[in-house]
Amino acid sequence: RIVLVTRKCEGKRKKQHERRNLAAAAATTTTTTCVRTKVGSKARNHLVCFPGPSRGAKSLATRALRAGTVCLFGFGGKANAAKMGSWPPEDNTLPFATFAAGCFWGVELRFQRINGVEKTAVGYIQGQVDNPTYEMICSGMTGHTEAVQMTYDPKVVSFEELCDVFYGGHNATQLNAQGNDVGTQYRSGIYYHTEEQKKIAEEKKGQVAGAVTEIQAADTFWPAEEYHQQYLEKGGRFGSGQSAAKGCTDKIRCYG
Repeated sequence: RIVLVTRKCEGKRKKQHERRNLAAAAATTTTTTCVRTKVGSKARNHLVCFPGPSRGAKSLATRALRAGTVCLFGFGGKANAAKMGSWPPEDNTLPFATFAAGCFWGVELRFQRINGVEKTAVGYIQGQVDNPTYEMICSGMTGHTEAVQMTYDPKVVSFEELCDVFYGGHNATQLNAQGNDVGTQYRSGIYYHTEEQKKIAEEKKGQVAGAVTEIQAADTFWPAEEYHQQYLEKGGRFGSGQSAAKGCTDKIRCYG
């Protein structure tokens, strides 16, 4: 799993320059290098992954840590896998719903299990860059958040009920993070497709004390890489698939 860690630049031009350079690199290369490094004699080692070739990797990784834009590479797909998921479903006639609630693997499985949810996809939304990749999202500079978009049958499940599933499955009071996953791509959000959805989303947010969920009109949804799609159902990082059966109440293991 890749986790984005961000630190405040505190107005220092050097750090801002580093962040821009790293984001630019993410947008223009398919090569990813990972090295171990740390900042400070007492700091713990990080396995830092960044877009670019291996030349000067140690120096670049240390600069990334100091700049405050770091990918801590754990498990979850191959960094260079470029095949993107297919979305939306062909010949779809059902309405869409889009939610962001932290790591999209567990969020997707939670909605897969809901009666009336027909199709789901994980991807990136509300950003400023077209055709984003996971490496680009990890730079923290594209503005996207990890999200799950779905089609649903309103005769079986209402948008109000989907919002209840959404709020019941994450901490909506945690800003730009969920648990140990920290970064703007893990923010809480409901992205509406109709004015009726907007009204319902605002009402539901008002019922959750301290909620920081952003409610915005859904922008372009870019499906994530194929290896992210239905990730936990397919086996997750340990090759042990979790049930996506409708009505299943098994505890979701967020990272597999």
